[in-house]
Amino acid sequence: MSDETPAAPAMTDAENTLLIELKDGTVTIALRPDLAPLHVERIKTLTRQGFYDGVVFHRVIESFMAQGGDPTGTGTGGSPLPNVAAEFTTKAKFLRGTCGMARAQSPDSANSQFFIMFQPGAFLDGQYTIWGQVTDGMDAVDKIKRGAGQSGQVRDPDKIIRMRVASDAA
Repeated sequence: MSDETPAAPAMTDAENTLLIELKDGTVTIALRPDLAPLHVERIKTLTRQGFYDGVVFHRVIESFMAQGGDPTGTGTGGSPLPNVAAEFTTKAKFLRGTCGMARAQSPDSANSQFFIMFQPGAFLDGQYTIWGQVTDGMDAVDKIKRGAGQSGQVRDPDKIIRMRVASDAA
């Protein structure tokens, strides 16, 4: 047996694979249209519009998650598109590397903000929509600058350099 970490699985569905360029490397995310077709379509639409390019991770909480997708960088902004209705599931759990959609108090208020889990968060299961899973590049996610206090607001935050659907990234 080898002590090496196994290689990430090969991309088999480029249309449902997201590539996020961060300062410390590229993150590959397998999209989950089987769980959340509306949210996956929203992420792909905004990505193809270049919406996420240059957007910061405004809320980053140690041992929890990194949240981005707000063009204002304040946590109060979104895209000009209408909100997306919740697509909660019991088929998947919030694990390390799970990508979920941020929302306000209303379950049907997701728009453009998303988060990537640093650690499992069972308390989110069935309460937030899961739209993807990091398959490669979690080391780059782990290096996103953390915020302060319980709010996790980040001063001088890290940003998404570029985000692409793999089928468009050629």
